[in-house]
Amino acid sequence: MVHLAGKCSRLTADVGVDDETRGAGTVTFSVIADGRTLVTTPTLRGKQAAVPIDVDVSGAQVVDLRVGDAGDGNGNDHGDWAMPTLTCG
Repeated sequence: MVHLAGKCSRLTADVGVDDETRGAGTVTFSVIADGRTLVTTPTLRGKQAAVPIDVDVSGAQVVDLRVGDAGDGNGNDHGDWAMPTLTCG
């Protein structure tokens, strides 16, 4: 959970399954602001290229970044948030 105090406007990141799983694992990534889901990725699988996330978080007090198991259990679900960046001003 990240406390933004309404001072940030954008969150960007690249998300995917860590290469250490050797192609196994299925995950979803969600950005939740003040209890409301702003974005959830489709299911991402091992060996799949990272997917960019770019979401408006304007006015949010708290942002939560979550990795889900895509509904099939959490075996090999090593989700990575690469270069998460908040734009604040």
